[in-house]
Amino acid sequence: MPRYLDYAATQPMRQCAIDAWVDAAGSLNPGSAYGSGRKARSVLDDARETVAELLGCEPIEVVFTSSGTEADNIAIQGLFRAGSDTTPHIISTPIEHPAVLETVDKLRAEHGATVDLLPVDSTGHVSDLAALDTPAAVATCMWANNETGAIQPVADIVQRAAAQSTPVHIDAVQVTGKLPINFHELGATTLAASAHKFGGPRGIGLLLARRTPAPQPIAFGGGQERGIRPGTVDVASASALAAALRESVADMEQETARLSALRDKLKAGIESSIDNVIINSVEPTLASHLHVSFPGTDGDSLIMLLDASGIEASAGSACHAGVNRMSHVLEAMGIDEEHGRGSLRFSLGRLTTDEDIDAVLAELPELIRRARSV
Repeated sequence: MPRYLDYAATQPMRQCAIDAWVDAAGSLNPGSAYGSGRKARSVLDDARETVAELLGCEPIEVVFTSSGTEADNIAIQGLFRAGSDTTPHIISTPIEHPAVLETVDKLRAEHGATVDLLPVDSTGHVSDLAALDTPAAVATCMWANNETGAIQPVADIVQRAAAQSTPVHIDAVQVTGKLPINFHELGATTLAASAHKFGGPRGIGLLLARRTPAPQPIAFGGGQERGIRPGTVDVASASALAAALRESVADMEQETARLSALRDKLKAGIESSIDNVIINSVEPTLASHLHVSFPGTDGDSLIMLLDASGIEASAGSACHAGVNRMSHVLEAMGIDEEHGRGSLRFSLGRLTTDEDIDAVLAELPELIRRARSV
Protein backbone atom coordinates (compact mmCIF):
# COMPACT_ATOMS: atom_id res chain seq x y z
CA MET A 1 0.00 0.00 0.00
CA PRO A 2 1.30 3.49 -0.81
CA ARG A 3 2.02 6.04 1.90
CA TYR A 4 -0.81 8.50 1.27
CA LEU A 5 0.02 12.12 2.20
CA ASP A 6 -2.41 14.08 0.03
CA TYR A 7 -5.39 14.54 2.34
CA ALA A 8 -5.79 18.16 1.23
CA ALA A 9 -6.77 16.81 -2.18
CA THR A 10 -9.20 14.19 -0.91
CA GLN A 11 -9.79 11.94 2.07
CA PRO A 12 -10.68 8.26 1.96
CA MET A 13 -14.37 7.86 2.77
CA ARG A 14 -15.16 7.20 6.41
CA GLN A 15 -16.96 3.95 7.13
CA CYS A 16 -19.80 5.88 8.77
CA ALA A 17 -20.29 7.77 5.49
CA ILE A 18 -20.28 4.58 3.45
CA ASP A 19 -22.84 3.03 5.80
CA ALA A 20 -25.06 6.13 5.68
CA TRP A 21 -24.87 6.22 1.90
CA VAL A 22 -25.79 2.54 1.57
CA ASP A 23 -28.69 2.93 4.00
CA ALA A 24 -30.10 5.84 1.99
CA ALA A 25 -29.17 4.61 -1.51
CA GLY A 26 -32.71 3.42 -2.20
CA SER A 27 -34.23 6.82 -1.46
CA LEU A 28 -36.53 8.23 -4.12
CA ASN A 29 -37.23 11.85 -5.04
CA PRO A 30 -37.48 13.90 -1.82
CA GLY A 31 -39.70 16.39 -3.62
CA SER A 32 -42.48 13.87 -4.19
CA ALA A 33 -45.66 14.11 -2.10
CA TYR A 34 -46.36 10.37 -1.71
CA GLY A 35 -44.99 8.12 1.01
CA SER A 36 -41.67 7.19 -0.61
CA GLY A 37 -40.98 10.84 -1.32
CA ARG A 38 -41.81 11.85 2.24
CA LYS A 39 -39.49 9.14 3.55
CA ALA A 40 -36.65 10.43 1.37
CA ARG A 41 -37.43 13.98 2.48
CA SER A 42 -37.14 12.89 6.10
CA VAL A 43 -33.64 11.49 5.48
CA LEU A 44 -32.67 14.72 3.71
CA ASP A 45 -34.11 16.85 6.52
CA ASP A 46 -32.14 14.86 9.09
CA ALA A 47 -28.93 15.47 7.13
CA ARG A 48 -29.68 19.18 6.83
CA GLU A 49 -30.40 19.48 10.55
CA THR A 50 -27.17 17.65 11.43
CA VAL A 51 -25.11 20.00 9.28
CA ALA A 52 -26.85 23.03 10.78
CA GLU A 53 -26.21 21.79 14.31
CA LEU A 54 -22.52 21.13 13.63
CA LEU A 55 -21.80 24.35 11.72
CA GLY A 56 -23.81 26.84 13.77
CA CYS A 57 -26.59 27.81 11.40
CA GLU A 58 -30.28 27.18 10.72
CA PRO A 59 -31.33 24.17 8.59
CA ILE A 60 -32.84 26.48 5.98
CA GLU A 61 -29.41 28.06 5.50
CA VAL A 62 -27.90 24.72 4.40
CA VAL A 63 -27.86 24.36 0.60
CA PHE A 64 -26.57 21.06 -0.81
CA THR A 65 -24.44 21.36 -3.96
CA SER A 66 -22.42 19.00 -6.13
CA SER A 67 -19.05 20.25 -4.81
CA GLY A 68 -17.18 22.99 -3.03
CA THR A 69 -16.37 24.44 -6.44
CA GLU A 70 -20.05 24.77 -7.29
CA ALA A 71 -20.73 26.30 -3.87
CA ASP A 72 -18.00 28.91 -4.46
CA ASN A 73 -19.44 29.70 -7.89
CA ILE A 74 -22.99 30.08 -6.63
CA ALA A 75 -21.90 32.34 -3.79
CA ILE A 76 -19.56 34.63 -5.71
CA GLN A 77 -21.54 34.89 -8.95
CA GLY A 78 -24.85 34.98 -7.08
CA LEU A 79 -23.84 37.69 -4.60
CA PHE A 80 -22.23 39.72 -7.38
CA ARG A 81 -25.46 39.56 -9.41
CA ALA A 82 -27.46 40.57 -6.35
CA GLY A 83 -25.32 43.64 -5.69
CA SER A 84 -23.61 44.61 -8.91
CA ASP A 85 -26.24 47.17 -9.93
CA THR A 86 -25.01 49.51 -7.21
CA THR A 87 -21.45 48.26 -6.55
CA PRO A 88 -19.96 46.23 -9.44
CA HIS A 89 -16.85 45.63 -7.34
CA ILE A 90 -15.23 42.47 -5.89
CA ILE A 91 -12.62 42.12 -3.17
CA SER A 92 -10.60 38.90 -3.04
CA THR A 93 -7.04 37.65 -2.43
CA PRO A 94 -4.29 36.44 -4.79
CA ILE A 95 -4.02 33.02 -3.06
CA GLU A 96 -7.54 31.68 -3.66
CA HIS A 97 -8.34 28.23 -5.02
CA PRO A 98 -9.08 28.27 -8.78
CA ALA A 99 -12.79 27.81 -7.95
CA VAL A 100 -12.71 31.38 -6.63
CA LEU A 101 -9.81 32.82 -8.62
CA GLU A 102 -11.24 31.90 -12.01
CA THR A 103 -14.79 32.88 -11.05
CA VAL A 104 -13.61 36.36 -10.07
CA ASP A 105 -11.59 36.60 -13.30
CA LYS A 106 -14.67 35.66 -15.33
CA LEU A 107 -16.78 38.33 -13.65
CA ARG A 108 -14.07 40.89 -14.36
CA ALA A 109 -13.66 39.87 -18.00
CA GLU A 110 -17.31 39.32 -18.94
CA HIS A 111 -19.30 41.50 -16.55
CA GLY A 112 -17.03 44.50 -16.02
CA ALA A 113 -16.34 43.87 -12.35
CA THR A 114 -13.55 45.87 -10.78
CA VAL A 115 -11.39 43.79 -8.47
CA ASP A 116 -9.17 44.60 -5.51
CA LEU A 117 -6.94 41.92 -4.00
CA LEU A 118 -6.00 41.90 -0.32
CA PRO A 119 -2.21 41.41 -0.25
CA VAL A 120 -0.50 38.57 1.60
CA ASP A 121 2.86 38.66 3.38
CA SER A 122 5.80 36.27 3.01
CA THR A 123 4.07 33.74 5.30
CA GLY A 124 1.01 33.54 3.02
CA HIS A 125 -1.36 35.36 5.39
CA VAL A 126 -3.54 38.31 4.37
CA SER A 127 -1.68 41.33 5.69
CA ASP A 128 -3.70 44.43 4.81
CA LEU A 129 -7.49 44.83 4.98
CA ALA A 130 -7.68 48.42 3.73
CA ALA A 131 -9.38 47.44 0.46
CA LEU A 132 -12.40 46.37 2.51
CA ASP A 133 -13.07 50.01 3.37
CA THR A 134 -14.52 50.40 -0.14
CA PRO A 135 -18.04 48.96 -0.62
CA ALA A 136 -18.27 45.89 -2.85
CA ALA A 137 -20.90 43.52 -4.21
CA VAL A 138 -18.96 40.69 -2.56
CA ALA A 139 -15.72 40.10 -0.71
CA THR A 140 -14.31 36.58 -0.70
CA CYS A 141 -11.46 34.91 1.18
CA MET A 142 -10.50 31.32 1.91
CA TRP A 143 -10.40 30.33 5.59
CA ALA A 144 -7.19 28.33 5.08
CA ASN A 145 -5.02 28.00 2.02
CA ASN A 146 -5.14 24.68 0.21
CA GLU A 147 -1.40 24.66 -0.53
CA THR A 148 0.30 26.04 2.58
CA GLY A 149 -2.50 25.60 5.13
CA ALA A 150 -2.15 29.26 6.18
CA ILE A 151 -5.18 30.22 8.30
CA GLN A 152 -6.56 33.59 7.27
CA PRO A 153 -8.07 36.30 9.51
CA VAL A 154 -11.60 35.64 8.29
CA ALA A 155 -13.32 37.04 11.41
CA ASP A 156 -11.46 40.35 10.95
CA ILE A 157 -12.33 40.37 7.25
CA VAL A 158 -16.03 39.82 7.93
CA GLN A 159 -16.06 42.52 10.59
CA ARG A 160 -14.22 45.06 8.41
CA ALA A 161 -16.49 44.35 5.43
CA ALA A 162 -19.62 44.71 7.57
CA ALA A 163 -18.80 48.38 8.15
CA GLN A 164 -19.42 48.90 4.42
CA SER A 165 -22.38 46.47 4.26
CA THR A 166 -20.30 44.26 1.96
CA PRO A 167 -21.43 40.59 1.93
CA VAL A 168 -18.59 38.12 2.52
CA HIS A 169 -18.13 34.63 1.12
CA ILE A 170 -15.76 32.25 2.93
CA ASP A 171 -14.26 29.25 1.15
CA ALA A 172 -14.02 26.85 4.09
CA VAL A 173 -13.27 23.73 2.03
CA GLN A 174 -9.93 23.05 3.76
CA VAL A 175 -11.05 23.80 7.34
CA THR A 176 -14.44 22.11 7.62
CA GLY A 177 -14.04 19.24 10.06
CA LYS A 178 -10.61 20.57 11.12
CA LEU A 179 -11.48 23.88 12.83
CA PRO A 180 -14.63 24.83 14.76
CA ILE A 181 -17.16 26.63 12.55
CA ASN A 182 -20.07 28.69 13.84
CA PHE A 183 -21.65 30.36 10.82
CA HIS A 184 -23.80 32.77 12.82
CA GLU A 185 -20.96 33.84 15.10
CA LEU A 186 -18.63 34.34 12.14
CA GLY A 187 -21.15 36.64 10.48
CA ALA A 188 -20.30 35.70 6.89
CA THR A 189 -22.99 35.83 4.22
CA THR A 190 -22.08 32.49 2.61
CA LEU A 191 -19.64 29.65 3.30
CA ALA A 192 -18.58 26.73 1.10
CA ALA A 193 -17.47 23.19 2.06
CA SER A 194 -16.89 19.88 0.28
CA ALA A 195 -17.74 16.46 1.69
CA HIS A 196 -14.77 14.52 0.40
CA LYS A 197 -12.35 16.78 2.26
CA PHE A 198 -13.64 15.45 5.60
CA GLY A 199 -14.31 11.85 4.65
CA GLY A 200 -17.65 12.07 2.88
CA PRO A 201 -18.38 11.08 -0.72
CA ARG A 202 -17.11 12.90 -3.77
CA GLY A 203 -19.77 14.70 -5.75
CA ILE A 204 -21.48 16.59 -2.94
CA GLY A 205 -20.72 19.84 -1.17
CA LEU A 206 -22.61 22.45 0.73
CA LEU A 207 -23.20 26.16 0.78
CA LEU A 208 -24.31 27.93 3.92
CA ALA A 209 -26.34 30.94 2.82
CA ARG A 210 -28.06 33.49 5.01
CA ARG A 211 -31.64 34.39 4.24
CA THR A 212 -30.55 37.87 3.22
CA PRO A 213 -28.67 38.95 1.28
CA ALA A 214 -28.99 35.65 -0.54
CA PRO A 215 -27.06 34.84 -3.72
CA GLN A 216 -29.11 34.90 -6.89
CA PRO A 217 -29.21 31.51 -8.62
CA ILE A 218 -26.81 30.87 -11.49
CA ALA A 219 -28.74 27.79 -12.69
CA PHE A 220 -32.48 27.44 -13.25
CA GLY A 221 -35.07 24.73 -13.55
CA GLY A 222 -36.55 23.94 -10.16
CA GLY A 223 -37.24 25.30 -6.73
CA GLN A 224 -35.07 22.91 -4.74
CA GLU A 225 -32.65 24.26 -2.12
CA ARG A 226 -34.50 27.60 -1.84
CA GLY A 227 -34.14 27.98 -5.61
CA ILE A 228 -30.46 28.79 -5.07
CA ARG A 229 -29.34 25.39 -6.36
CA PRO A 230 -32.12 23.75 -8.40
CA GLY A 231 -32.11 20.06 -9.19
CA THR A 232 -33.10 16.86 -7.39
CA VAL A 233 -30.94 16.50 -4.29
CA ASP A 234 -28.80 13.37 -3.89
CA VAL A 235 -30.31 12.12 -0.62
CA ALA A 236 -27.79 9.30 -0.07
CA SER A 237 -24.81 11.61 -0.50
CA ALA A 238 -26.35 14.26 1.75
CA SER A 239 -26.82 11.64 4.45
CA ALA A 240 -23.24 10.44 4.03
CA LEU A 241 -21.95 14.03 4.16
CA ALA A 242 -23.73 14.61 7.46
CA ALA A 243 -22.38 11.37 8.96
CA ALA A 244 -18.81 12.19 7.93
CA LEU A 245 -19.09 15.73 9.25
CA ARG A 246 -20.41 14.54 12.61
CA GLU A 247 -17.54 12.08 13.07
CA SER A 248 -14.97 14.58 11.84
CA VAL A 249 -16.13 17.26 14.28
CA ALA A 250 -16.24 14.76 17.15
CA ASP A 251 -12.61 13.77 16.47
CA MET A 252 -11.41 17.31 15.74
CA GLU A 253 -9.58 18.19 18.94
CA GLN A 254 -7.82 14.85 19.27
CA GLU A 255 -6.88 14.74 15.57
CA THR A 256 -5.51 18.29 15.60
CA ALA A 257 -3.11 17.39 18.42
CA ARG A 258 -2.09 14.10 16.79
CA LEU A 259 -1.53 15.61 13.34
CA SER A 260 0.37 18.58 14.77
CA ALA A 261 2.85 16.17 16.34
CA LEU A 262 3.23 14.18 13.11
CA ARG A 263 3.56 17.34 11.00
CA ASP A 264 6.22 18.74 13.36
CA LYS A 265 8.12 15.45 13.24
CA LEU A 266 8.08 15.54 9.43
CA LYS A 267 9.19 19.17 9.37
CA ALA A 268 12.05 18.61 11.83
CA GLY A 269 13.18 15.51 9.96
CA ILE A 270 13.27 17.32 6.62
CA GLU A 271 15.16 20.29 8.04
CA SER A 272 17.74 18.08 9.76
CA SER A 273 18.41 15.73 6.85
CA ILE A 274 18.21 17.94 3.76
CA ASP A 275 20.16 21.14 3.04
CA ASN A 276 18.65 24.27 1.55
CA VAL A 277 14.93 23.78 2.18
CA ILE A 278 12.25 26.45 2.54
CA ILE A 279 9.27 25.78 4.80
CA ASN A 280 6.28 27.62 3.34
CA SER A 281 3.75 26.58 6.01
CA VAL A 282 4.04 29.18 8.78
CA GLU A 283 1.77 29.50 11.83
CA PRO A 284 -1.08 30.02 12.14
CA THR A 285 -1.60 27.04 9.86
CA LEU A 286 -3.64 23.86 9.71
CA ALA A 287 -2.12 20.93 11.58
CA SER A 288 -2.55 18.82 8.46
CA HIS A 289 -0.37 20.84 6.06
CA LEU A 290 3.36 21.05 5.42
CA HIS A 291 4.44 22.82 2.25
CA VAL A 292 8.17 22.72 1.46
CA SER A 293 10.31 24.05 -1.38
CA PHE A 294 13.51 22.29 -2.44
CA PRO A 295 15.51 24.72 -4.60
CA GLY A 296 17.28 23.03 -7.48
CA THR A 297 14.41 20.63 -8.21
CA ASP A 298 11.07 20.77 -10.02
CA GLY A 299 7.72 19.59 -8.71
CA ASP A 300 6.92 17.12 -11.48
CA SER A 301 10.18 15.24 -11.01
CA LEU A 302 9.68 15.12 -7.26
CA ILE A 303 6.19 13.66 -7.61
CA MET A 304 7.41 10.95 -9.99
CA LEU A 305 10.32 10.04 -7.72
CA LEU A 306 8.04 9.89 -4.67
CA ASP A 307 5.44 7.85 -6.54
CA ALA A 308 8.09 5.33 -7.60
CA SER A 309 8.99 4.99 -3.91
CA GLY A 310 5.37 4.41 -2.89
CA ILE A 311 4.74 7.88 -1.47
CA GLU A 312 1.77 9.93 -2.66
CA ALA A 313 1.97 13.70 -2.15
CA SER A 314 1.21 16.78 -4.21
CA ALA A 315 3.41 19.19 -6.13
CA GLY A 316 3.31 22.76 -4.98
CA SER A 317 3.27 23.95 -8.58
CA ALA A 318 0.79 23.58 -11.39
CA CYS A 319 1.41 22.51 -14.96
CA HIS A 320 0.24 25.06 -17.50
CA ALA A 321 0.44 24.20 -21.20
CA GLY A 322 3.12 21.59 -20.47
CA VAL A 323 5.37 24.04 -18.65
CA ASN A 324 6.12 23.44 -14.99
CA ARG A 325 5.80 26.75 -13.17
CA MET A 326 5.55 27.93 -9.63
CA SER A 327 2.11 28.17 -8.07
CA HIS A 328 0.28 31.49 -7.84
CA VAL A 329 0.23 31.09 -4.05
CA LEU A 330 4.02 31.08 -3.73
CA GLU A 331 4.23 33.92 -6.23
CA ALA A 332 1.89 36.03 -4.08
CA MET A 333 4.13 35.25 -1.09
CA GLY A 334 7.09 36.76 -2.92
CA ILE A 335 8.97 33.50 -3.51
CA ASP A 336 10.96 33.58 -6.75
CA GLU A 337 10.67 30.95 -9.47
CA GLU A 338 14.11 29.47 -8.82
CA HIS A 339 13.27 28.70 -5.20
CA GLY A 340 9.60 27.84 -5.55
CA ARG A 341 9.35 25.65 -8.63
CA GLY A 342 10.44 22.51 -6.80
CA SER A 343 7.82 22.32 -4.06
CA LEU A 344 5.87 19.60 -2.31
CA ARG A 345 2.72 19.68 -0.23
CA PHE A 346 2.49 16.94 2.36
CA SER A 347 -0.99 16.85 3.86
CA LEU A 348 -1.85 14.49 6.69
CA GLY A 349 -5.12 12.95 7.80
CA ARG A 350 -6.89 10.49 10.02
CA LEU A 351 -5.09 7.37 8.69
CA THR A 352 -1.60 8.91 8.70
CA THR A 353 0.74 7.10 11.08
CA ASP A 354 4.20 7.50 12.61
CA GLU A 355 5.32 4.77 10.23
CA ASP A 356 4.21 6.85 7.25
CA ILE A 357 6.30 9.79 8.44
CA ASP A 358 9.30 7.53 9.10
CA ALA A 359 8.99 6.09 5.59
CA VAL A 360 8.96 9.53 3.99
CA LEU A 361 11.95 10.69 6.02
CA ALA A 362 13.85 7.53 5.07
CA GLU A 363 13.31 8.10 1.33
CA LEU A 364 13.18 11.85 0.86
CA PRO A 365 16.84 12.89 1.32
CA GLU A 366 18.02 10.53 -1.42
CA LEU A 367 15.14 11.53 -3.71
CA ILE A 368 16.01 15.20 -3.34
CA ARG A 369 19.69 14.44 -4.00
CA ARG A 370 18.73 12.61 -7.20
CA ALA A 371 16.37 15.40 -8.28
CA ARG A 372 19.10 18.00 -7.79
CA SER A 373 21.66 16.00 -9.71
CA VAL A 374 19.58 15.83 -12.90
